[in-house]
Amino acid sequence: MFLKRFFEPSIAQSSYLIGCARTGESIVIDANRDIEQYTEAADREGLRITHVTETHIHADFVSGSRELARRTGARLLLSDEGDADWKYQFVGDGSGLSNEHYQLLHDGDRIAVGSVCLDVMHTPGHTPEHVTFLITDGAAADKPIAAVTGDFIFVGDVGRPDLLERAAHYAGTMEASARTLWRSLQKFATLDDWLQLWPGHGAGSACGKGISAIPSSTLGYERRFNWAFSVKTEDEFVERVLAGQPEPPKYFASMKRINKEGPAILGGFHLPPRQPDEALEARVAGGAMVIDTRPAAVYASGHVAGTINIPLNSSFVTWAGWLIPATADAYLILGDESAAAVREVMRLLSLIGIDSVRGYFGALAIERVRVKGRPLKAIVQVSPTELALDLQYSDTVVLDVRGASEWEAGHLPGALHIPLGYLVDRVHQIPRTKTVVTQCQSGARSSIAASLLEHQGFKQVLNLNGGLAAWRAAGLPIEGEVDATQVPRS
Repeated sequence: MFLKRFFEPSIAQSSYLIGCARTGESIVIDANRDIEQYTEAADREGLRITHVTETHIHADFVSGSRELARRTGARLLLSDEGDADWKYQFVGDGSGLSNEHYQLLHDGDRIAVGSVCLDVMHTPGHTPEHVTFLITDGAAADKPIAAVTGDFIFVGDVGRPDLLERAAHYAGTMEASARTLWRSLQKFATLDDWLQLWPGHGAGSACGKGISAIPSSTLGYERRFNWAFSVKTEDEFVERVLAGQPEPPKYFASMKRINKEGPAILGGFHLPPRQPDEALEARVAGGAMVIDTRPAAVYASGHVAGTINIPLNSSFVTWAGWLIPATADAYLILGDESAAAVREVMRLLSLIGIDSVRGYFGALAIERVRVKGRPLKAIVQVSPTELALDLQYSDTVVLDVRGASEWEAGHLPGALHIPLGYLVDRVHQIPRTKTVVTQCQSGARSSIAASLLEHQGFKQVLNLNGGLAAWRAAGLPIEGEVDATQVPRS
């Protein structure tokens, strides 16, 4: 049996290519939109992709399963479990795959890929239709060696059961889903200790709250060390699994819809046109969303008014998903204009369904504005001691843009709390007559927030340099801080 794990760090997502060396057949599980990586890997190994499947309707990225099956002629296998609201809607819709190229999966079904067998196990809770695949290498054994668990069980955690309510807005579903997840875990726990677990996400994913960076585990290890297997009652499990989950990015709701209705066929990642330098101000003035991807410190030192800073770093996809509407008339400012760099940015945005980028500018477009005599904007950085002095007066307000759990663990006295992802929705809560100082944990998210407030027309916006970490290091007071040694580990 051949196995290759693909890991997409921008969304902390894993997918798998499993093949039979004897017949050359293979299956891809949980493909993302970058389908070339799967076809190229299969070609290198002398394999044909004959089957494509996924564990569930994903919320955190656009599925590549449909396009991969169309590209390779593979049979597309989709869960038919769950209620009517969570059925795939594009089966046999005439958009590239005929009915005979699909197979609907149910609990207990078996998929044969040469000598490799995949047994379907319905494991609802994260989502109603979620399935796990038990993998048996028929050339060597008659029992499963591993389970591809998707968003059911992670290393050190389990898939969150609250996304239907908090992201897809199905009210009143998260407690029922948590109880369903508990029952799925009890059923799964009866399997053998040696069973390897190949999960769909690693550390950094918003699909769980304590996912390990270790890529795989065993059921025996998780039974002993995963908190979800150590709780004694269903009620305790429900309370703990729902507590402290991170805010789901806004784009999760649209991902669910897109993946259920059928993702668009891309045909590869297309590069948007390079825009003339002199057109930058006109694009901003015309109401386009112009995203400046340069580092926060570079943006803060000088940028074109009306642009929004989302630095091109490890958090780019997360904040792009939060802040760029999928249908936005968007343009990018890139520090690196090479074809490879532009393609990579477009690949990252396409992973989460942002396909509407109209064009891009280079950093020289900003310099062109300055040379023409138009002053660039700057975001003033304020130190903790300077802020402490400013707060003695009533004309300054601190805006904490961290997540809810971070806020509850301690914050600046008198600060206003609005998580970054909700800032545009709740901007009316921020007083426009005061100087606003944006603040997060270390200064990265607050820099994005400062650019958003400028874009929204705020005149006096500063950023706390170093964030709460610097404030704490300066020995300044923190309200509501909890002793970390007294916080129960989940």
